[in-house]
Amino acid sequence: MKHTITALVENKPGVLSRVIGVVSGRGYNIETLSVGPTQDSSCSKITMVVPGDDHVLDQVSLQLTKQIDVLKVSDVTRQRHISRELILVELATDKTGRAPVMELASLFGAAVVAVQEGSLTLQMTGDEQQVHDFLRSLRAFPVLDIARSGVIAVARGNGE
Repeated sequence: MKHTITALVENKPGVLSRVIGVVSGRGYNIETLSVGPTQDSSCSKITMVVPGDDHVLDQVSLQLTKQIDVLKVSDVTRQRHISRELILVELATDKTGRAPVMELASLFGAAVVAVQEGSLTLQMTGDEQQVHDFLRSLRAFPVLDIARSGVIAVARGNGE
């Protein structure tokens, strides 16, 4: 199972390295990792997608919580949450081959963000399954480059 773990940490040098060390030191791979500032400039939010079973991930969360610079850890996997990933994909196309790419992009809510002489660059945002489906549908086209942001997530409150 994949777990989406968020950690609110102090924005200090070395914190990210220590957090990654706790996870990798337990023998777990971090599938995606995103770090960004929060509304408080002294804090950052780390979002990780880590494959593993519940018991061991509970132990990793507990070890992260014990780190001095870690303020809060949440495994949002089973909570109500919203997760997204941003991808940029450059596909080789000539002028006559752009229409199918653009049609496919529109089906997935992707946008053309750059047009070059021999390629198009698409931007798409979605949850993990949507991104997976989009990338799978692009297999018919030659991919020149791809960049993925990694998953970011926010737990949804009960006061809706």
